[in-house]
Amino acid sequence: MAPQQHAHVHAHAHAHSHAHGGRALRYAVVFTLAFAVVEVVGGVWSGSLALVSDAGHMLSDSLALALAAFAAWIAHRPPSRRHTYGFARAEVIAAFFNSLLMLLLIVGIVVEAIQRLLHPASVAGAAVMVIAFLGLLVNIVVAIILGSGGGGINVRSALLHVMGDLLGSLAALTAGAVIYYTGWMPIDPILSLVVAGLILFSTIRLLREALHVLMEGVPVHLSLEDVGLNMAKIQGVTSVHDLHIWTLAGGMVALSAHVVLGEMAEWPKILAATRRMLHDAFGIDHVTLQPETTPVLTEAAQRIVPLPPHRGNSLQR
Repeated sequence: MAPQQHAHVHAHAHAHSHAHGGRALRYAVVFTLAFAVVEVVGGVWSGSLALVSDAGHMLSDSLALALAAFAAWIAHRPPSRRHTYGFARAEVIAAFFNSLLMLLLIVGIVVEAIQRLLHPASVAGAAVMVIAFLGLLVNIVVAIILGSGGGGINVRSALLHVMGDLLGSLAALTAGAVIYYTGWMPIDPILSLVVAGLILFSTIRLLREALHVLMEGVPVHLSLEDVGLNMAKIQGVTSVHDLHIWTLAGGMVALSAHVVLGEMAEWPKILAATRRMLHDAFGIDHVTLQPETTPVLTEAAQRIVPLPPHRGNSLQR
C-alpha cells in the first residue's frame, strides 16, 4: 500500500434486513389503520374524546408506519454513483418527519381536551370500554409484529409509539369504566391529556435521535475520547487526530481519522490491529484511516472540544 493512500474499510457488522422490517411495517399499517377507523367512528358516535384522541394517535401511527415502510423500501436500494453511502438514511429522515407530524397531533389533542374540560359533553361509557378493549388487543398484535421486524430506527420508533397506544387504549378503557359507573365526565379529557403527554415524551425522544443522526453526532453509546485513546494505544501509533465518529443509519457506525506513525512501513500491521480493536471494543466496522508520519491538524479539528492530554482533536500515547 502506498504511504499516502487512505485505508478504506467498508465491512458492515450490522447486517440489517430492510425487507423483513419493511414487511413488518406494512402489516402493522394495515392493522393500525383499520382499527383507527373503527375508533374514529366509535368515538364520534359515543362522544368520547379519549377514544378520538387515541384514534388520532393511531392514525398518526398509520401514517408514520407508512412513511417508515416506504423509507425501508428506499433504504434497501443499493448505493449509486451519486449516493455512495446508499439510501439507508431515508429511514432517519422518515423518523424526523414522523416526529414533526406527531407534534401537530399533540397540539390538537391538548386544545380539544382543554375545551372539553371547560365545556363537558356526555360520553357513552359502555361503548368506549368495548372499543378501547378491542384497541388494546390490536395494539398487542401490532407490537408483536413490529417486535419481529428488527432494530432499525423506523421499527424501534414505531414500536415505541405502539406501546404508547397500548397505554392510550388503557386510558380510554379506564375513562369508559369511570363514566359508566360514576358518570364523572372530566375523566375523559383528563386521560386525553395523559395520552398527549405520553405521545410527547416518545416524540421528543424520536426527534432528538433523528436530529442527532442527521447532524452526524457521535453515537450516544460511544465516547470520542475513549475511542481515540484506544486507537492511540496501538503499538506503533504516535498520535491520532481529525477523529470523527457518526452514524450512517440503522446502527451502522462510521469512523474516520488521521493516524500518525513512527514508521510508515508498520502501517499494514497497525491498520489490522486498529480495525480489530475498533470492531471488538466498539463495534465499529466502517472505518477510513489516513496514515501520516507528520501530524497536520486541520482547522476543523482544532475547533473540536480539547481532548486530554493534548489540545485539539489529537490524542497521543
